[in-house]
Amino acid sequence: MVSVKARPYDFELKPGKTALVVIDMQRDFIEPGGFGDALGNDVSRLSAIIPDTAALIALFRERSWPIVHTREAHRTDLSDCPPSKIRRGNSAVKIGEEGPMGRLLVTGEPGNQIVPDLAPHTGEIVIDKPGKGMFWATGLHEKLRGAGITHLVFAGVTTEVCVQTSMREANDRGYECLLIEEATESYFPEFKASTIEMIVAQGGIVGWVASLDDLRAALEEAEAAA
Repeated sequence: MVSVKARPYDFELKPGKTALVVIDMQRDFIEPGGFGDALGNDVSRLSAIIPDTAALIALFRERSWPIVHTREAHRTDLSDCPPSKIRRGNSAVKIGEEGPMGRLLVTGEPGNQIVPDLAPHTGEIVIDKPGKGMFWATGLHEKLRGAGITHLVFAGVTTEVCVQTSMREANDRGYECLLIEEATESYFPEFKASTIEMIVAQGGIVGWVASLDDLRAALEEAEAAA
């Protein structure tokens, strides 16, 4: 076990049983012209975490540990997208409609791709999820269980929506969950701060939160002592 300094107390990471989950670092949320921009958000807040997220991914790649990338994505005919979701948001361009990067949140469109600096490598799991959470209608739980994964490290966007939903779903399925603070973000800074407090409340009711530096230090210290 690797002990990582975290809130509300140290997180015990299990090498060989731990996967990194990078939630929805796709162009539609992070770049101008995408869905996040269409909703009137400042997407630069999300793009600012790309370097730290890349560094986190590198930690796992260096150790050949599993990495999961998710995209919020719908079928081209939108048959997996409830009409209520399409209507919601009062944006000028809605899910499935044409934007500067193609149809918003539709599988295969340019805007639905993960940003180039975080692009998945061959062999890494890529999940297209029709909902906010990473388990709904994806088969991911079965993949993770089949690989013997019990611990998950989280990154991605947005903290209070898809990241938190996925962490709560994972918590209910018995995974031990750690969120890396510098590798997650919201369009609203107060929402990120509040979500972090929700996660660590009551002894880690949803999971743990740690800094990237503390995770790196814990891994390097454990490997030096091995």
